[in-house]
Amino acid sequence: MRETEPDGPQIGFTTPRALGKAVERNRIKRRVREAVRLELDRLNPQWSIVINPRRKALHASMEELRAEVERLFLRCGGS
Repeated sequence: MRETEPDGPQIGFTTPRALGKAVERNRIKRRVREAVRLELDRLNPQWSIVINPRRKALHASMEELRAEVERLFLRCGGS
């Protein structure tokens, strides 16, 4: 049991080896992490989410990534 609640939402990322070599997996994580950072204020602080991106995230535009993250956060009851 936690003594204190976290200040904001907790977001984790998984990138299995099936997505490619380490360089590609790290690039996917960096791109998705940035999209999440830009939309994080839409998410309620009580959430803990693990994001498992697809290979498409490597070549998607930042606008597409942000739109997907926004859609996810709205499904979680974000503003």
